[in-house]
Amino acid sequence: MKKYKFIGAALLAMAAASSAQAQDIRFGLRAGANYTNLAGNIKNENTYNNKVGFLGGVMLNAPLLGDGLLSLQPEVLYSQKGFENKPTEYTSVLGKQQREGKVSYNYLDVPVLLKFKALGFVAEAGPQYSYLLSGNNQTKTTTTPTIGNPSVAETQNKTDVSGLNRNELGYVAGIGYEASNGLSLSVRYTGAFSDFVKSENNTYFNGDLKNARHSAFQLSLGYLIPSK
Repeated sequence: MKKYKFIGAALLAMAAASSAQAQDIRFGLRAGANYTNLAGNIKNENTYNNKVGFLGGVMLNAPLLGDGLLSLQPEVLYSQKGFENKPTEYTSVLGKQQREGKVSYNYLDVPVLLKFKALGFVAEAGPQYSYLLSGNNQTKTTTTPTIGNPSVAETQNKTDVSGLNRNELGYVAGIGYEASNGLSLSVRYTGAFSDFVKSENNTYFNGDLKNARHSAFQLSLGYLIPSK
């Protein structure tokens, strides 16, 4: 229900912004990369490393001021987030362990940005709703017990996301440059207000990520098609 409320609010804001200047609304495309990891209170934090993922989608820009200084820009983006486990040994109740592999989370991100533009330079910020579409956990864990032989276990049910929160609220802030022809380059940071693992899920990565939130730096190119 939260996702429909947020998307509905974005559409209403868009309609309010564009009612007086509908002819100036511009459609656009965005594509780039996420440099993602996790934020929050994370156990064995040094075993979780940054991961690069794809970012791409569409956007609309509706002017709030006639001179283009201020505008509202909702976007709908496919966004790959996650992390890598590089082989780093840590201690658990089972003995010495080492994880390796990567985990990908595929999201539909809907940021609604207030955009300030002057002399081509852009500053933008706003809330973001994210919906988890799917996941892919490709992790191998090697356990060396105090007594006994080492064992290796690979993740089962790699695409199971039932223990994760599908809905997420967050924020986006960034800077960039937009040329007069509509081509732009943006650098953004996006974070989440909520944990992405369900509070009752104590087994996901041995409970390491119970208080983890998504965090990403984004570099992207955009193009706003000129209005007629």
